[in-house]
Amino acid sequence: MNHGFLALALATCAAAAEPAFRFAEATIDDLRARMAAGGLTARELTAAYLERIAQIDRAGPKLNSIIELNPDALALADKLDAERKAGRVRGPLHGMPILLKDNIATADRMETTAGSLALVGLKPPRDAGLVMRLREAGAVILGKTNLSEWANFRGERSVSGWSARGGQTLNPYALDRTPSGSSSGSAVAVAANLCVAAIGTETNGSILSPGSVNGIVGLKPTVGSVSRSGVIPIAASFDTAGPMTRTVRDAALVLAALAGVDERDEATRGLPSAFAGELARPLRAGALRGARLGVVRSAELRPALGNIFADAIAAVRAAGAEVIEIGEFPGLAASGAPRVEVMLYEMKAGIDAYLAELGSASRIRSLADVIRFNDENWAREQPLFGQQYFTRAQAKGPLTDAGYVAALATCRRVARTEGIDALAEKHPLDAFIAIGAAAGLLRPAGGSANDPVFGGRGPNGGGAVAAAAMAGYPSVTVPAGQVGGLPVGVIFFGRAWSEARLLALAADFEARTQGRREPKFLAPGEAR
Repeated sequence: MNHGFLALALATCAAAAEPAFRFAEATIDDLRARMAAGGLTARELTAAYLERIAQIDRAGPKLNSIIELNPDALALADKLDAERKAGRVRGPLHGMPILLKDNIATADRMETTAGSLALVGLKPPRDAGLVMRLREAGAVILGKTNLSEWANFRGERSVSGWSARGGQTLNPYALDRTPSGSSSGSAVAVAANLCVAAIGTETNGSILSPGSVNGIVGLKPTVGSVSRSGVIPIAASFDTAGPMTRTVRDAALVLAALAGVDERDEATRGLPSAFAGELARPLRAGALRGARLGVVRSAELRPALGNIFADAIAAVRAAGAEVIEIGEFPGLAASGAPRVEVMLYEMKAGIDAYLAELGSASRIRSLADVIRFNDENWAREQPLFGQQYFTRAQAKGPLTDAGYVAALATCRRVARTEGIDALAEKHPLDAFIAIGAAAGLLRPAGGSANDPVFGGRGPNGGGAVAAAAMAGYPSVTVPAGQVGGLPVGVIFFGRAWSEARLLALAADFEARTQGRREPKFLAPGEAR
């Protein structure tokens, strides 16, 4: 008897016999309706996700997307159930379990480390501004997600989805392919139905790239729409936090809760007063009809992605949109070095300011201390990863340096005044559309430097990610199809504060193409 074949057959039958996760692909509107009808409690929902995490993330395919669970999650759910019973419902997120990337501070029993061993045990003095807003909105903070350590800006050979504290996150579609980064854990957890939604952060592709690769909706808002206070920084000019969800509507609802002015983040002072209210309303149906979309392409686009993008363009045309060919985003080839220069200068200033708030008793109080810790703990902090960006940042001067001022001006000119703003007015455009990243075209999990984050070319659609990032303008990725069973998204991006418009366009595209597919956890070698 072929015992290996028998074992495989029995395992397959057992897997087939397992009941499907009853909250798979559930949306916020679905869940809030069940709660309003009395058929579901926040505790029941939270417990179901905790069980799912145990089965899929801790065991089973062992995705390793969650770095830590909130020991108070069920107690928080109980409190929110009591409020609902008493007639107080805080809003659409009341009772919804949400995960946070581990560079977002929480003043509770969880750690906030950016995946680094250097920050273990160092407690933030308060919740991040966005966490305060989530708590006010009634979200259950379920835990922290793994990430590319220090949000993928520690060393030149960074590994997407790897951190010294959390290990390697796996792609749920094919376990041997990259999950992309740096919001790897947030994207994987959403894709695998381990939460209602997650919060990621982006400096330059860290929401959009893993969002596309993991077949979910990832929204990078305008810088200043969501507070960055309490978020471990890279570059204040580019950094933002944003929702990672399975549907566009859910992303809009989460962003509506996150958005708001925070006196601790000066950038939020420019937030339009009607911003959150527009997002909370139903997205306009048929938004693609009559819209003018600028198509941003890459000269290096591979045939498989080209086919998906062609289908996406055909879909928006069929929906009544007018398509204007832009080609590659202008000026990006010369902007890579200034972009990194801005990040190096602002990282030093930002991390020093963040660590200073941890108090005089903290053993890590500056970027220099982090560099020293890594040198002293090199075996645990993976020598292959390196910390070249850290050491280069440490050598930078203040933000008054002429080199920094010139680099920032170049980024603003390329991305804004001669870029998105100029192109939108010249044509004129409602938004831009480009192809996203694909795991099938990136290196395997554990490979180094596996995302085209800084070059702005290749699988990210001719610089769509870098352009929106440098400008500080909004962008959203929505599932568009698959290459060999691996997801790829389409990116909509546009001018500052145009989130409501972008989300409406993305929702119309989502409804017409229905590109979202649940992951199958393919074993190494199974993906084509």
